[in-house]
Amino acid sequence: MSNELVIDVQPNEIVIALLDNKQLVEVSKEKSNIQFAVGDIYLGKVKKIMPGLNAAFVDVGYEKDAFLHYLDLGHQFLTLNKFLQQAIARKGRGISISKMKLEEDIDKNGKITDVLKSGQYILVQVAKEPISTKGPRLCSEISLAGRNIVLMPFANKVSISQKLKSTEEKSRLKQLLQSIKPKNYGVIVRTVAEGKRVAELDKELRGLIERWENSFLNIRDINPPSLVLGEMNRTTAILRDILNSSFENIYVNDAAAAADIKQYISSIAPEKEKIVKHVKGELPIFDQLGIDKQIKSSFGKTVSFKSGAYLIIEHTEAFHVIDVNSGNRSKAGNDQETNALEVNLAAAEEVARQLRLRDMGGIIVVDFIDMHSAENRHKLFEKMKEMMSKDRTKHNILPLSKFGLMQITRQRVRPEMNVAVLEKCPTCQGTGEISPAVLLTDQIEDQLASLVETSQEKQLILKVHPFVASYINQGFFKTLRRQWQSTYKVKLKVKAIPSYDLMMYRFSDKDNRRIK
Repeated sequence: MSNELVIDVQPNEIVIALLDNKQLVEVSKEKSNIQFAVGDIYLGKVKKIMPGLNAAFVDVGYEKDAFLHYLDLGHQFLTLNKFLQQAIARKGRGISISKMKLEEDIDKNGKITDVLKSGQYILVQVAKEPISTKGPRLCSEISLAGRNIVLMPFANKVSISQKLKSTEEKSRLKQLLQSIKPKNYGVIVRTVAEGKRVAELDKELRGLIERWENSFLNIRDINPPSLVLGEMNRTTAILRDILNSSFENIYVNDAAAAADIKQYISSIAPEKEKIVKHVKGELPIFDQLGIDKQIKSSFGKTVSFKSGAYLIIEHTEAFHVIDVNSGNRSKAGNDQETNALEVNLAAAEEVARQLRLRDMGGIIVVDFIDMHSAENRHKLFEKMKEMMSKDRTKHNILPLSKFGLMQITRQRVRPEMNVAVLEKCPTCQGTGEISPAVLLTDQIEDQLASLVETSQEKQLILKVHPFVASYINQGFFKTLRRQWQSTYKVKLKVKAIPSYDLMMYRFSDKDNRRIK
């Protein structure tokens, strides 16, 4: 198995694509001004107590108040609250958690009114990003994720990842972390820590503790609601969580971003530093590496996956529905049951990929092709569990029901990834009629003249179909491009985009931002 990461850095967002054996399995977008990402820690203000829900609404600066349930406060909420009050009182002086006396755990069956009141300042962490009409979902059981360990202030215990199979390794790591962690700090040891030496784990532990304590030095000067400690950006978080020996390449189209990623990798896995590659070229990086084509074919209502078989994916308010169809697929010599099993096993692979790719959360119901054999149904269930084992998001899978339905729950922490693959025709604008092709260059020139006059831009990029680009650049001295540059006193660069329609064109500024 080989993994590759392709990172497309744009002025307003970063798009990240994860490839598994050259096949697209994850896509995520991060806006340059993104707020309220999972893991961000905020100093908020309690706006309203809801005894009926046993919850509170907290102002963290989002347009809608965030939701905090009593069960998400964490056992050591009273100690966290005490620490916050002391940090606010001690301007510029750090507080050592190790020297604090922990308060009693809150009652797990208690009421929100016992511990919170309106107007109170509270330290919270984003557990779910804003989705649809809902604000962020919060918790007060704070954790700071590193590559090998997760630091949990006030927890005072060591937990080991259940994915670690070796009992001896679990025991070694537990004893090791118990010997080096300070008092009143808890640690969760991640799977990737297997085989790591004490020096490496101790260095990461000290770094996380320093990051936590330094964020509270000037908390007195913060005016709530405000961000106290931000999670690292999505690109770095993905590298932290999934970078391993199977990664062969990380492609980036921005020199500064490539340098930052290389520096980060050198700190967590120096031997992998050389896999970071800065990709240059006229074409967008996703076009160069074939990512755009995979995205267009993988999103949408209907997804083909093998020998004519396809999935139909529907979204409702309550859950997602996936229907498996064999299409025109048939194999001579195979009976219906064998064909159904083959299609269903292939569908299980594609369903698991689609859940990761679209980041679908909540309840997913998959309608597989009916199979009469109990053994075959069990094979399908095991296959689905095997394919979903690669998914880092928490999930649960139920065996097939007697109606051939499989129910899957998958944790939802951010909005579902959605890519529109059906587009309004940019040439005819949906009318079904276009202007004469012979007038295309006249239209482009008119648009250029208008832009030069209204935008005052001195450098422009014209994006067109490769055929049109060749026509505009035809010749040596007397090309259309040179004529336009001379007439309108502007530096014009013509870029060929294979995905554009023949009559489609766009103008961008020198920073590649589209000019409408």
